[in-house]
Amino acid sequence: MSIELTENKEIAVSSPPTGWQVIWREFKKDKVALFSLVGLVVVILGVFIWAWFIDQEALMKISLRDKYAAPGTEQYSGLGSYFLGADQGGRDIFGQLIVGARNSIAIAIAITLITGIFGIVVGLVCGYFGGWIDNMFMRIIDFFITIPSLMLIIVFVTIVPKYDVPAFIMIMSIFLWTGTARLVRSKALSESRRDYVNASKTLGTNDFIIIFKEIMPNLSSILIVEMTLNFAGNVGIETGLSYLGFGLPPSTPSLGTLVSYANNPLVLYEYWWCWLPAAVFILLMMLGINYVGQALRRAADAKQRLG
Repeated sequence: MSIELTENKEIAVSSPPTGWQVIWREFKKDKVALFSLVGLVVVILGVFIWAWFIDQEALMKISLRDKYAAPGTEQYSGLGSYFLGADQGGRDIFGQLIVGARNSIAIAIAITLITGIFGIVVGLVCGYFGGWIDNMFMRIIDFFITIPSLMLIIVFVTIVPKYDVPAFIMIMSIFLWTGTARLVRSKALSESRRDYVNASKTLGTNDFIIIFKEIMPNLSSILIVEMTLNFAGNVGIETGLSYLGFGLPPSTPSLGTLVSYANNPLVLYEYWWCWLPAAVFILLMMLGINYVGQALRRAADAKQRLG
């Protein structure tokens, strides 16, 4: 809180900036992060809107006459041309890129929301109450951290019957909530010892009102940073598993599946349009999220210094 002298020599007390004001101030100072944020919003909205008008079943139909058609080549059916060429099955790469990006981003958003909500709730409850509740959940978290989660995800993907996108999201979410829970717990432990929490307890305020209406808003900057970085990590995990063949079903387009075409040396050197657009898209999206995450982290640090 700062004290300023007005023209009438009266003392005016100005409150510290809110979290959103600090975040906006940081983005205004970092033009690259601001451009990345705008670009990510435009690309994500554009991908979701464009994919809405694409028939996935028609997109994945095989047309061997159009096998490895180069960019700009007319389709054999005469319905148009291949903007980014076709793959070994004569399927449009550009359409797969749009639908695959939609699928990968939607899955990453779903996993981020599920793991974020569950991890935040567990972390806040453990940090606030402590005791046996904290000990129980921390032992569970320690167990999940010590096991090779990526290998278990691959095992579950292999053995689950009727494997589809919702099943993949749930399998991923089971193993990816622990990092958020540990971070929120550590922050909630220190926050729950502050004077405003003790005052609320003295007044008889309900514990869950204190947790979710008083403590959690004070952690909003850190939570935004954590969710943003988790989103980038979840995109990488989904595309990585799809690249290895343990991600989405083969009939569902994914960025990782498109990049996996580069495993064929012939495709890698001669049919670059099959894998390069997806690789460039992933690279640019990860860079954009990284710049946005760095700006959010600086904003969180600034908000913590300002109190």
